[in-house]
Amino acid sequence: MDFRELIARRAALELKDGEVVNLGFGMPMAVANFIPKEVEVILQSENGCLVFGPTPRLGEQDADTANSGSMPITLKPGASLFDIFTSFGIIRGGHVDTAILGALEVDQNGSIANWSMPGRSPGMGGAMDLVAGARKIVAILQHNDKKGESKILKECSLPLTGKAAVDVIITEKAVFHVTSEGLVLKEIIPGLTTDDIRAVTQADFTVSADICEYQVSF
Repeated sequence: MDFRELIARRAALELKDGEVVNLGFGMPMAVANFIPKEVEVILQSENGCLVFGPTPRLGEQDADTANSGSMPITLKPGASLFDIFTSFGIIRGGHVDTAILGALEVDQNGSIANWSMPGRSPGMGGAMDLVAGARKIVAILQHNDKKGESKILKECSLPLTGKAAVDVIITEKAVFHVTSEGLVLKEIIPGLTTDDIRAVTQADFTVSADICEYQVSF
């Protein structure tokens, strides 16, 4: 599997039964396809949908139902569609338990930058509201950029979406928890060592006493 699917499968394991969950634009949208069968969550889309499921098969999609990236979704029993004002009322009202967001950068203090790069400012979208309104923020991203530079930094260099907002960071190489004592390495992909992770990570981190092998949902 490619790194995007690997990350999405790992992120799906962060979801708990009964949660209201928002999946952000980009890689997070794929998480809906890998939620464990024994876990029932209420997926919420910022464009106005509650209780949707995985991506439909080709030919079974409905052009009137889509996720935050305008990709087709399946509606589950009890689903509802509504205007974007109601949707942001859910987010800003603190009714989202977990939000999974893509990121351009994250830092060791849990700050996240996910909306603007030099020469390209598409707009922050709903991420600003999600980092403030959701109870738990999971940031997912590739560990390094195309030049091999770390995207997990001591301090974000791009415009922030939220300061000290992230709880969990998931890459294709590792899983970190953001704690009051700093960044903690919790899981590592088979074949790599903690020294390998330090070599590709700018941020400072400690290693959990119970560090384990990288987990994925099948």
